[in-house]
Amino acid sequence: MVTVAAVAHSVPSACPQRDLWHEFFRTHYRGDPRAERIWHGTGVRTRHGVAIPPDLDVSGWGTGARMTLYGEAAVPLGKDAVAAALAAAGLRADEVGLLAVASCTGYVTPGLDILVARDLGMAPDVHRLLIGHMGCYAALPGLGTVADFARARGRPAVLLCVELPSLHVQPAAPGRADLDQVVAHALFGDAAAAAVVTPDGPGFEVADLAAVTDTTASDHMTWDVTDHGFRMALSPRVPGVLARHVHRVVIGLLARHGLAQADISGWAVHPGGPRILDVVANRLALPAGALDTSREVLREYGNCSSATALLLLERLRPTLAPGAHVVTLAFGPGLTLQAALLRVTA
Repeated sequence: MVTVAAVAHSVPSACPQRDLWHEFFRTHYRGDPRAERIWHGTGVRTRHGVAIPPDLDVSGWGTGARMTLYGEAAVPLGKDAVAAALAAAGLRADEVGLLAVASCTGYVTPGLDILVARDLGMAPDVHRLLIGHMGCYAALPGLGTVADFARARGRPAVLLCVELPSLHVQPAAPGRADLDQVVAHALFGDAAAAAVVTPDGPGFEVADLAAVTDTTASDHMTWDVTDHGFRMALSPRVPGVLARHVHRVVIGLLARHGLAQADISGWAVHPGGPRILDVVANRLALPAGALDTSREVLREYGNCSSATALLLLERLRPTLAPGAHVVTLAFGPGLTLQAALLRVTA
């Protein structure tokens, strides 16, 4: 039995969503009422960021300057999240056998895996893995990988997700509001989150994972490296694609373990946006309130890409009794739907 023994997170400064609009993005989008409707319709009320405009406006920066700031900010955030998770699990840093780091919002070499391991005092022979550009669902294959390591080697492993999308505010398009970017700018927030996985003990047992990738929709979600940071394209057709697959993936995952939806006590669904949560709730016929945790995380943090799945698990854990089953779902480029089945152990 391999368990997620502890989850912890670290975030930069907070800013109310409404203030971001009135103090910067209203001018950025030239007061376009369409942009304002999109901005206030995301369900986000507070976000955290290392680059909060207008105090720090990176929209005119080149990619090199943004990556420099990524390295400066991501390391301390990642270190704080891992240190807190290890403390909650009652482990020392030098007991970790594997540190896996997932991020799609920046690059630095030596990588975050090396720098965080160094600063925390992990052993020189610690195994390291860097998971890049998988997007919002990266935490779940990452969790599967560290769980496999803990199971095979009998040693603790750590997954760290660090995402700083605030570094990628795009320049305003000349002469018009660039509505393609409103959703990305309005929805995403910065966070680091870490999960400690151990070969035994209390926590979330990692029971199984499942995934499906619909390559016919591969152009629906893109994240391109440009001369002005990373630029997102997010099609409004994404919820419709997820609607075609989510029921089959979840039912198939549960059936392998002799479970039905009624056996699931917790739902940790990645809040890619209000429409995505509504689609999942409708397709799975979830009871009222089943996605309250997802909506709370969206409201308080925004979509923090790969870190979001761990934020959900951290918040859900105290609410669940031993033996409870949890399904977590996340979505990202591909178009990919990733699922995990977890069970709370005493």
